[in-house]
Amino acid sequence: MKLHVFPPSPRAAKVLALVHHLGLDFEVAIVDLFNGGNQTPAFKALNPNGKMPVLEDDGFVLWESNAIQQYLGTKKPQSGVWPTDPRRQADVARWQFWDAAHWDPTCATFIFERVVKQMTGLGAPDAAQVAKAETDFARFAPVLNATLKGRRWVTGDTLTVADFGLGGPLMYAAPAGIPLADYPEIARWYAALAELPGWKKAAPMSPR
Repeated sequence: MKLHVFPPSPRAAKVLALVHHLGLDFEVAIVDLFNGGNQTPAFKALNPNGKMPVLEDDGFVLWESNAIQQYLGTKKPQSGVWPTDPRRQADVARWQFWDAAHWDPTCATFIFERVVKQMTGLGAPDAAQVAKAETDFARFAPVLNATLKGRRWVTGDTLTVADFGLGGPLMYAAPAGIPLADYPEIARWYAALAELPGWKKAAPMSPR
């Protein structure tokens, strides 16, 4: 099994954290986004969107990080990270869709404006973009914060791919200035996620 990733990316890190957590054997192929590694003919043959991560497994090619996480979960069903019960699956998938539609784009704006631009010399943060991200975060973070109250993980007592997905961008919470101070349940939950051995193996690959 091969994972095509750019480790500084939260979308790569969350997949790497999960594969480490599950103890799966895999090979890493680095896709250097800063130097056009995602636009080569060889890579676009794997994912015509020119985005990573991409998984290859015995001739099967899969892109989109949340789909990859579900697939990885099927490798170790006993782990519970991708449930087998249809209602549990739907609950986990609900949070993955919410992540893709709301949480990830909002957090990604903070990361791009305050981290990526600095890393790549693209200039100062765009104040209008940061302000929009702050507005969106104030709308969506209370939803996650309220859900986590009284729960260890996002969907209950069992760690799932939803936790890995939602936690990915928070690897950059401090340098990106993601405003977690008013959301203690999110901070508590992420602190527990960050202590997972698999998470620790992936997180150091992201610059702080």
